Amino acid sequence: MNAVVTMQNQGQAVEVLTRAFIRDPVARWTYPDEEQYRRGFPAFIHAFAGRAFEHRTVYQAPGVGGAALWLPPDVHRDEEAVATVIEATLSGRRRDEMLALMVEMGQYHPSEPHWYLPLIGVDPAHHCRGVGTGLMRHGLELCDRNSTPAYLKATADGNRTLYERLGFRIAGMIQVASSPPIYPMIREPQPLN
Repeated sequence: MNAVVTMQNQGQAVEVLTRAFIRDPVARWTYPDEEQYRRGFPAFIHAFAGRAFEHRTVYQAPGVGGAALWLPPDVHRDEEAVATVIEATLSGRRRDEMLALMVEMGQYHPSEPHWYLPLIGVDPAHHCRGVGTGLMRHGLELCDRNSTPAYLKATADGNRTLYERLGFRIAGMIQVASSPPIYPMIREPQPLN
């Protein structure tokens, strides 16, 4: 059973996501230096998906092996906070490319009401144990119960494969300058069994 993460214990979720994304192509393209990553990525998590904490739509696996931050329909990421973090933690060409990437990512967001999964991650010590699949299924059950699509962006090939197995389809490809490719993916609600 996945637990809801509250504002009071959000540090655990941010910590596990920081460990989970340590080898993610886009996260490490953004913050290629180890120290820069450890300083900048937690702030990025809060800016990019922090509203999930406010709405109590953050779930963590038992033993804190993974976390999923879902934004409910009509709740959007805080664009101003994201831009502020990018400006504060990046510089030069990488900052400009990341700001452009965020604009491009916004172009793929569905206009219809949907659940958005900006971040999901599993601590590397818990890989290959079904933690990610369990977290995904937990959120997707909510989508199916409410007949609402789910939307996310895959940043790594292995993740994209998992999402496709769970019913997501690729809606395009995003790449700005030197960034790795990002695949926006949508999943229509499935009938409940």
